[in-house]
Amino acid sequence: MSQTQPIGPILHSFFADHLLTVKGLRPASVRSYRDTIRLLLTFAAADKGCKITRLSLGDLTLDRVIKFLRYLEQDRRNHIRTRNQRLAALHTLFEYIAGRSPEMLAVCQQVAAIPMKRVAPAETRFLERDEIQQLLRDLPRDGRLALRDRALLLFLYNTGARVQEVADLRAGHLDLGEHPRVRLHGKGDKWRTCPLWRQTAELLSTLAPSGPTARPDAAVFTAHGQPLTRSGIYKIVRRHAAGLDDPRTSRRVSPHTFRHTAVICTASDPVRDVGSAA
Repeated sequence: MSQTQPIGPILHSFFADHLLTVKGLRPASVRSYRDTIRLLLTFAAADKGCKITRLSLGDLTLDRVIKFLRYLEQDRRNHIRTRNQRLAALHTLFEYIAGRSPEMLAVCQQVAAIPMKRVAPAETRFLERDEIQQLLRDLPRDGRLALRDRALLLFLYNTGARVQEVADLRAGHLDLGEHPRVRLHGKGDKWRTCPLWRQTAELLSTLAPSGPTARPDAAVFTAHGQPLTRSGIYKIVRRHAAGLDDPRTSRRVSPHTFRHTAVICTASDPVRDVGSAA
């Protein structure tokens, strides 16, 4: 493949064959790659002074990649973690290009050698047990949306699930029998099983589709008959938990705050029960 070849075919193969078929990445991960490469192509076209459709493989030079990373930090003001995430996607892309276009090997090796930047680990933000109990006590109790929101927040606290795992939760993933548990489909296409508290199971048994006609692929958490999205889950958490934001510590409560809370509470108090708060 010549460096003057249009970049479109190899990018199509990268997404359709490599990411989806070979690596088996989930849609959220593919979207992350897509966003990074979209930004790179937009930047490269502007830097070269041409339309994106006129870009060729040879336009992806080491100098242009370095300028792109600098653009992310200085112009877009991306955090170092975001810059590193974008770079990881580029490493994967250029490794793929190296195997498809030997003429690009030298450039691909140079891009692969671009290091990640060191960054201090983010401080873990979590909710105290009494804050969780107060949050659950203050939740509305009437109506199906009240049931859904209560079940959602308690599920997040119980399982420490990632927001995408909650969005992907289906009725068939729940076992609400004598020993209730849930199977969560997480990063890397991996499954894990998490036990459910009695209160969580009771709420889910009321909320989730059940009975002989229930479909195992029916979404557990919905809005207007459609599965909740990541954004929808975030908005529900913010609607109910924004009052727990703490400007002194820069804590802004999000679904991931519940993940940190579940991990810390499990480590400190593995046998816990939210009691009447649920």
